[in-house]
Amino acid sequence: MATQSPFSFLEDFFQKLPLPTPPAWAIDEAHRKCVLVLNHVLMQEPQAMQRLVRQSGRVVLTQWRGFTFKLLVTPAGLLDLAVEGATPDLTLVLTEESPFSLARNLMQGDKPPVRIEGDVQLAAEVNWLADNVRWDVEEDLSRVIGDAPAHMLAQGARTVSGGLRDFLGQKAKDKAADDTRTGNAA
Repeated sequence: MATQSPFSFLEDFFQKLPLPTPPAWAIDEAHRKCVLVLNHVLMQEPQAMQRLVRQSGRVVLTQWRGFTFKLLVTPAGLLDLAVEGATPDLTLVLTEESPFSLARNLMQGDKPPVRIEGDVQLAAEVNWLADNVRWDVEEDLSRVIGDAPAHMLAQGARTVSGGLRDFLGQKAKDKAADDTRTGNAA
């Protein structure tokens, strides 16, 4: 028998909670920080940058709920914020509305459900990046605090992440079994 999470009320609460619109300067600053992180990760993967060089000048628009993020692929194979009014060559719309479901999918290693519109080749490159590029957080952390502490922190994070993944995976199995039993299967 499937059991409901004691925190399911929080998901319902956050679903109904209207999200305040942050000021434009905060959104712009958050976008700039995201670009810095994405470029840092890309620079650790020369093959990713080579693939992006072929897409130079292309614009990718990502949307989730009321949030949008428009990126321009640079001639160096990195990313930059696209200028206001730039026409996207590729639009990626995350169709999962729930932030909790989105987080659960990511924790389980699944890609979130996405509606894709636009250039097929650019979409294939973005998909390759999503499948093959990973941030080596432990390596970056070791530059700040040293190898041994970074390894211990990363191992602890992997243990917690694995436990969460197992817990969420069991919840998903329980929900699927409950949906099948009650006839609510999709």
